[in-house]
Amino acid sequence: MAKNNLINQNIWAEYSKKVQDAMNNPRNMGEITEEQAGAMGCKLIIADFGAEACGDAVRLYWAVDEKTDIIKEAKFKSFGCGTAIASSDYMAELCRGKRVEDAVKITNLDVERAMRDNPDTPAVPPQKMHCSVMAYDVIKRAASQYLGVDPEHFEDQIIVCECARISLGTIKEVIKLNDLKTLEQITEYTKAGAFCKSCIKPGGHEKREYYLVDILAETRAEMEAERIKAVADAKVGAFGLESDLAFEELTVIKQLKAIEALIDENIRPMLQMDGGDMEVIDIQKADDGKIDVYIRYMGACSGCSHGGAGGGTLIAIENMLTTTLSPNIRVMPV
Repeated sequence: MAKNNLINQNIWAEYSKKVQDAMNNPRNMGEITEEQAGAMGCKLIIADFGAEACGDAVRLYWAVDEKTDIIKEAKFKSFGCGTAIASSDYMAELCRGKRVEDAVKITNLDVERAMRDNPDTPAVPPQKMHCSVMAYDVIKRAASQYLGVDPEHFEDQIIVCECARISLGTIKEVIKLNDLKTLEQITEYTKAGAFCKSCIKPGGHEKREYYLVDILAETRAEMEAERIKAVADAKVGAFGLESDLAFEELTVIKQLKAIEALIDENIRPMLQMDGGDMEVIDIQKADDGKIDVYIRYMGACSGCSHGGAGGGTLIAIENMLTTTLSPNIRVMPV
């Protein structure tokens, strides 16, 4: 792929010298025939994969020694841009000499790192990373043919970032372990979203099932719910109650104490910052089995009982109480 075929010289400068060389002079491009594989005492494996997002396709050839499961030779053919050719070239190089079970562990990030001139500088510009993400998928298909299993046998997690091969479980775990609060932090810790950026939010070059912006919001909500429950359990224990005792079985006084403990911890400080407050007026069991908790806003919040900012507060209070204490709780402003 000639330099003049690229959009401009600035983009060309963002490619590593290794990538530039592999674009024009791929070392592992070609095919392996049945005769060639047989001469090596190997089984021939041919696998295809196409990336709909950019129209690229790659065919991977393996010559595998069935006695040792070692890939003695690897070649490829690629239909697509220079980035796809370069990444396929390095992908084949990484496969050679590995056992099939180990080759499956090669990720797109491994290929990208192998193409870097130095460890700290990406080999391709972010907007072209999606052209080099076929390695894992075509390797998985080749391995599935050789081992006689379904390709999904190697995929035990939902992949959110195809470029970095980062799973949903990993992202959520990293957010919780490190108390991450921003998309930039997720990218810094996991590399998800660092390349083609399609997984960050809707509107990228391809539609995704999961986006980082939603995963962050949902995980933070889960963390908050876990925190609130932990606080509730501690507060209930402080009042001498059994933490696993059903809320409906408590006396009204103990129900009131548990509710007040949660409101004191999570709601009242926010209201007081705005010059307002609230109080629990009564708790009654309704005919439909619901437990009605009557509350009254005070101070600056006294006019918000049926809408405005108070409406959002009311929803927050009810969600907190139903999630933590009982799904039968219904909050009623008066």
